[in-house]
Amino acid sequence: MGAKEEHGDDEMDLKVKKYLRGEAANLEGLKDKKLKGQLAVREELYGKSAKAAAKIEKWLLPSESGFLEAEGIEKTWRIKQDSIANEVGILSTRNQYDIVLPELGPYTLDFTQNGRYMAAAGRKGHLAIVDMKTLNLTKEIQVRETVRDVAFLHNELFFATAQKKYPYIYNRDGTELHCLKLVQLLCVLVSSFYPAIVQIMHRHSKCAPDSLTALPSISLLEIRLRSNSVKGFTVQEHGAVLRLQFLKNHFLLASINKSGQLRYQDVTMGEMVGNFRTGSGRTDVMQVNPYNGVVALGHSSGTVTMWKPTSPIPLVKMLCHPGPISSLAFHPNGQLMATSGREKKIKIWDLRKFEVIQTLSGHAKTLNFSQKGLLAAGTGSFVQILADSSGSQNYSRYMSHAMAKGYQIGKLLFRPYEDVLGIGHSMGWSSILVPGSGEPNFDSWVANPFETSKQRREKEVHSLLDKLPPETIMLDPTKVGTVRQVKKKEKPTKEEREAELEAAVETAKDTEFKKKTKGRNKPSKRATKRRELIHRAKRPFLEQRMEEKEMSRKKQKTGVVTEMPKSLQRFVRQKAG
Repeated sequence: MGAKEEHGDDEMDLKVKKYLRGEAANLEGLKDKKLKGQLAVREELYGKSAKAAAKIEKWLLPSESGFLEAEGIEKTWRIKQDSIANEVGILSTRNQYDIVLPELGPYTLDFTQNGRYMAAAGRKGHLAIVDMKTLNLTKEIQVRETVRDVAFLHNELFFATAQKKYPYIYNRDGTELHCLKLVQLLCVLVSSFYPAIVQIMHRHSKCAPDSLTALPSISLLEIRLRSNSVKGFTVQEHGAVLRLQFLKNHFLLASINKSGQLRYQDVTMGEMVGNFRTGSGRTDVMQVNPYNGVVALGHSSGTVTMWKPTSPIPLVKMLCHPGPISSLAFHPNGQLMATSGREKKIKIWDLRKFEVIQTLSGHAKTLNFSQKGLLAAGTGSFVQILADSSGSQNYSRYMSHAMAKGYQIGKLLFRPYEDVLGIGHSMGWSSILVPGSGEPNFDSWVANPFETSKQRREKEVHSLLDKLPPETIMLDPTKVGTVRQVKKKEKPTKEEREAELEAAVETAKDTEFKKKTKGRNKPSKRATKRRELIHRAKRPFLEQRMEEKEMSRKKQKTGVVTEMPKSLQRFVRQKAG
């Protein structure tokens, strides 16, 4: 027992050291008792927080992430999937498969937040929902038209597809819920548009005109206009959408269409939150930064623009490559961005400084970061996985995988909370094992792969109550809840001061005096009073000018002293003020 306790104490000490903020400050040399006491209290708090974090890691995070370890001169990127399958358990080998559907491809994929379900969409109209725990097909439908992209909404019950003409929303049973044809105008004041609303409702509904008598008592009404314009409101089509992204914290569905139009649709209210023309042409490269909810678009000019739904102009516009951008991805911490260009270069960017920290050779048609920071790059029939093994943001080759000859990879996507990489290609979709890619410990309050229907309903209600408004999307989300600093007033120029002085003097000259009794209303006394008023008006300006002269004189005086050596400064003659 004693040996086990000592081993446990040593293990706990190592975990505490991992969470400590460096070495403790040396307080023995401090003479200021107040500062010494404050620093001692702070060091004690640091120690308590480190111990609490170590205990949480020991009891609540028991699983450790996997990894590939090579022996001798062996390289990890030479290890094949067959070798990995021989070393892992039976449940893990089930995640290695290849679904071949050449008539319906190429395929694109999307996973739910907890990694339990996967949506697969074929270009020829095939849609499938798969339970990844049991590998059972939940639902399969054929929409009989082109499908370009698919995205789950807040849970597995709803998903959106980018089809030939419009985006559609389906439920898990394959029932079409919405066809987002037109921009919906919501919460229109009935008092302003009563005639047009009555005409549209009477035309498109089979109700009698008498049933519309109660309409003026309604203050707000949700309508879907099918005409081109009503009272200056222009109704625009969504158009052929190329890419979809869902912002889970804000319940916004972001889409980009063929004409370069970026739209944000609130899926809870159906309201169009943002509708902007990017002005950079057609693009099918779009990703959401999971840290701050900013949508990034890659353009054919080599630029990356970052958008939020409350701004018609991009927050950031950065030139990343000399040619068109083929793909981009964000690290889960939101501080790193990977981009690939047609010039066969992959760049890693630090978004805190917007600078390149690493440039790798190679082309990538699709990029994706895992929960643990692995970067997957796919082009043709070859997949390459890069890892930051040293923790210094220096990525190197970690794994590689070659698909069957003729497969053209369209999308790579890591499965959350599993060491699995999903691959959508021209002949179907595949799955391979990538040790160390997924988070080994899940928080059931955030994403629970084993949640029941009751837990799902509770989570849906809580997420709706915690829904963030679109105004909270910004580059630095830590500014939310802080107080905006008051800007310092700029000093007026010399011309502005002279103009203010002249205006004050003119106001004093135009002052009218009350007519007083005889002997007290002489012209000489009135002139004296007018001169006093002019002097009072000039006085604050003159005092301010004298203060500035005094300040400049003191600065010059201190500047002369500091220019001299320290040993001679005490001999400088002090001028009398």
